[in-house]
Amino acid sequence: MTVSHSTLATIPNRYAFIDKIASCGERHTQLSLMLIDVVRFSDVTTSFGIEVGDQFLLEIANRLQRLFHHNIEFGRISGDVFGVVLPGIHSPVVLQQQFEYLAEHFKTPMYYDGHAFIADFNVGVVSKSQGAFDLTLFVSRAEAALKQAKENKYENFSLMSMHDKAETGRSLALKADLQRALARNELELYYQPKVDLSTLTIVGAECLLRWNHPTDGLLFPGPLIEAAESYHMMNELGYWTLESAIRGLVGFEAHGLDITLSVNISPTQLYDTKLVPTLKRLTHRYGVNMKQLELELTEDIAVSNSLMVKKQLAELRLLGIQVAVDDFGKGYSNLAYIRDLELNTLKIDKTFVMELTDNPVNKAIIEAARIIGQAKECEVIAEGVETIEQLHLLREIGIRYGQGYLFSKAIPHQSFISLAQQDIIVGDSPYRQMKAV
Repeated sequence: MTVSHSTLATIPNRYAFIDKIASCGERHTQLSLMLIDVVRFSDVTTSFGIEVGDQFLLEIANRLQRLFHHNIEFGRISGDVFGVVLPGIHSPVVLQQQFEYLAEHFKTPMYYDGHAFIADFNVGVVSKSQGAFDLTLFVSRAEAALKQAKENKYENFSLMSMHDKAETGRSLALKADLQRALARNELELYYQPKVDLSTLTIVGAECLLRWNHPTDGLLFPGPLIEAAESYHMMNELGYWTLESAIRGLVGFEAHGLDITLSVNISPTQLYDTKLVPTLKRLTHRYGVNMKQLELELTEDIAVSNSLMVKKQLAELRLLGIQVAVDDFGKGYSNLAYIRDLELNTLKIDKTFVMELTDNPVNKAIIEAARIIGQAKECEVIAEGVETIEQLHLLREIGIRYGQGYLFSKAIPHQSFISLAQQDIIVGDSPYRQMKAV
């Protein structure tokens, strides 16, 4: 009988699960290990907060166990990665069918507060059919398969034996979804406010993409973004987002809101020679001051030594467009790129903020980010602010700006205007209690 969990705490963690893998390896001469990564799950925690994110993860975990209802071992490898051990012989065809069955099942959305989330997955699998069982090698091959699945251009499934690698293709359905979504105006920008932590006034917003699916309702666009990356359509999607953000600025100005809008930019756009001319054309067409736009880079883009990227960033700054580094502290220990990069904003990765009260090292990292920002003469923004205690600690450290579910989730354009025209009441904001339109 399949166990249904009422809390994530009862699901075997990484260490307990590895013990289960070892035990299976001793009992079975043939077995497979499947690592299941929930794609872009950070979209959920960013929009709804970590508690709601955990509710979605719990539902995903219970659904996975029901799908693999036969004799399996199940565990949670990390925040949004689950593991399944399948004893016995499983051919590549059968494992591929298991993945397709999994993907098809999760096309049924999960709902919260009027929003729908369709879980998409990267899946890495390793199979052992002969020879002695080497736990370390077995697990590391599964992790390598998952890494390959994440890096593949046209697929999110990768299968490895203990010696060889096999690859499989994926459907073009997502590409068709993306083309339809762009053609039929199914995409929409939501806005999460950036707040002055001292005055609780809104000073800006980050644009987040949402997908108004014709049958499933409002969805997180993770699958569409994956499709855009796979099928070389990120520029098309990126320029749609930039133009929509600029139109949003015009609407905010019409209601007397003087704010800066942040837009995430992809690596492919920074390599596109049309980026600067397009931004000039759009801001001129809509009569928008370029200083009201901020482009957010991930650390992997910022750390790049590409002459093209550096040239594009220099030209953008000359135009007055602001540059921010997103998820600061998450990916790279080499801080030389921060020394050499001209930027306006450092955004502290939300994992340090969410765990601020749990570990003094997190506080030290945030303090270090503040000092670096002060030396660089740039703003420092804390992401993922969810509690009053976090707010007080950030104020004590000297962090001036923040965003997170404590103030508001990402909301539609008109709702953002209404929110910005009211006083924010932390912990009990009326808009946090309202369902998104």
